Amino acid sequence: MTVFERLAGFSHRHRWTALIVWVIVLVGVWAGASAAGDDYRQDYGLPGSESQRALELLTEHGSDQAGDSLEIVFQDPAGLAAPATRERLETMLAEVAGLPAVAQVHETTLSADGTTGYATVVLDVPSERMDPADTERVLEAATAVAGDGLRVALGGEAARQLAQEDGGGAEGAGIMAALVILVFMFGTVIAAGLPVVTAVFAVGSTMAVIVLASHVFTIPDYTPYVMMLVGLGVGIDYALLVFARYRSELVAGAGPEESGRRALDAAGRTVFFAGCTVILALLGLVALGLGPLQGMALGVALTVLVTMIASLTLLPALLGIFGARFARQFPARAARRAARGKPATGAGWRRWGAFVQRRPVVVLLVSVAALGALAVPAAQLRLGFADAGNDPAGSTSREAYDLLSDGFGPGFNGPLVVVAESADGTAARAAGEAAAVLEGTAGVAATTPPIPTADGAVATVIVFPASAPQDEATSELVAALRTEVLPALAERTGATYLVGGATAAVEDFSDTVASRMPLFVAIVVGLSVILLMVVFRSLLIPLKAALLNLLSIGAALGAVTLVFQHGLLGFEPGPIEAFIPVLIFAIVFGLSMDYEIFLVSRIHEEWTRTGDHRLAVREGLAHTGAVITAAGAIMIVVFSAFMLSADRMLQQFGFGMAVAIFMDAVVIRCLIVPAVMRLMGRRAWWLPAPLARLLPTVELEKHQRPRPADRSS
Repeated sequence: MTVFERLAGFSHRHRWTALIVWVIVLVGVWAGASAAGDDYRQDYGLPGSESQRALELLTEHGSDQAGDSLEIVFQDPAGLAAPATRERLETMLAEVAGLPAVAQVHETTLSADGTTGYATVVLDVPSERMDPADTERVLEAATAVAGDGLRVALGGEAARQLAQEDGGGAEGAGIMAALVILVFMFGTVIAAGLPVVTAVFAVGSTMAVIVLASHVFTIPDYTPYVMMLVGLGVGIDYALLVFARYRSELVAGAGPEESGRRALDAAGRTVFFAGCTVILALLGLVALGLGPLQGMALGVALTVLVTMIASLTLLPALLGIFGARFARQFPARAARRAARGKPATGAGWRRWGAFVQRRPVVVLLVSVAALGALAVPAAQLRLGFADAGNDPAGSTSREAYDLLSDGFGPGFNGPLVVVAESADGTAARAAGEAAAVLEGTAGVAATTPPIPTADGAVATVIVFPASAPQDEATSELVAALRTEVLPALAERTGATYLVGGATAAVEDFSDTVASRMPLFVAIVVGLSVILLMVVFRSLLIPLKAALLNLLSIGAALGAVTLVFQHGLLGFEPGPIEAFIPVLIFAIVFGLSMDYEIFLVSRIHEEWTRTGDHRLAVREGLAHTGAVITAAGAIMIVVFSAFMLSADRMLQQFGFGMAVAIFMDAVVIRCLIVPAVMRLMGRRAWWLPAPLARLLPTVELEKHQRPRPADRSS
């Protein structure tokens, strides 16, 4: 027997032991995770980038601008100059200055009309490390003076964490929708529940491990939601592939244990190779060298690995527990269906395959044109990060953002920090000259006077753009300052100028992602093509799969651009989160290989059995079309459920994944792949002799009978 058959037989014989082991693992890791708690944290520092060098320079010389801060923003239409109002604000600021995590509070700055003002609260900890309870104390002290026309709000990154929400029940909604699809497909709640139970065990165990790992590695706080999103979809998907083959073997007359062995030997191989492809694609994110993405990629890759293991061990054990029941139900239901004269399973997909084979060129051209048209907007994709302007309406960070925009202009929510350094102690003078030049620069609304450090070696000028942080004009201003304005000034003064601050850091991060994307794509595509060449012993099938996957991902990114960057469906227009394209690419490229391997391996199985290529394509589609459609539908509803979240990143990710899976499962697997396989004919399985000798041999089917001469033309 093969490894997969032995694994299925072992899990069947020791089914209760396997289930108990999984329960112990789930309970054990969660006990440890609950005791340790999580330590999720962001680290968007980019060593070598200009914004990072500016931050390091300010930290080295003890500048206040190196520390994180909160902004207490207040507004009164009657003006803030009244003695009673000033007294209330001064008392409040004095109270805030004595709160934990507060280093100092700067003096109040008023708008030109005197109705809006803000005070900067310098923190003694990074925003991402600040205890939310300490932020709540600052918020409570600040808002305690509100009333009688005075509005008070708290802004800053630490304040934004108070507005963050979890998935909002999206996981539960996705599971319920998946369960409905599975019940419709299998006809019983127990059968439908097994893939869901398998996914929940796998995802639950992995999430607990990541909670513990967050104390050792830098793992962003959004990682658990992405893990749930991918883990639930992949877990149900993999279990569905195995269970669908198990059901077909029962209907064919095999016993429960034999059906389990055959299912794992066929569909289990698909799950194994598909899971390896997803993991390789995710590990490709490590090549980008971006801290937050590396931690998240490792977390999601571990989720896929554990999900794959659960599908190959826990699911066979569950099939052993309920096998006798399924052995009665599924064959009986098939017999009743035949008695009523209903067509055999897959008859509709055979007819569909025959239709595609009659018009392969037309189907191919129309499908590719549609995907290509949807991919066009992706060329205009602009990367960035959501700011407080994207926070939920009514949150204190959103209110502070709006008050600052109304009182001082949109650029006050994303100031740039220009750092001047001079070896001869004239940094303050160099910064003063920079302030004078920048004051008249297009796109700059205002600047502050130079702020020197105590040692005089460094001085800063705060530059307020005339545009909002997410506007394209702000990106153009950062580029102009770095390439034109400040280099010319440096030649005249002899000083060194750097543009830093949160807004400039976002630009650096986005530019880094864009510049390293080609390397990432080459690594992921290259490894996937090699893996598929090993699996299928073919050159054209892997190349076809890679090109079609790139096309579906391009269409998904085009849809994301239309909806979230241009506001097509009523979403607030803004840049796409900088790591969304690479994240979608890695995960979708891997997941799309699931359907590729599942469909083409069944075509290969029929081709090996009959030698008739046209028949093999039709039969492969007949045996897998319903499963691929159901699996795609489950993926789509799970990912779409995260559109219910208030988090913009989760919305973009869920929408992009849902569109990509729809394009892949429906347009590519049901239209393009049958058409391409028909056009390639016998050449689909061609592999050059040098590659055939170099690559290891992996059999997709255990028993391969000699193939008769190909009867297709």
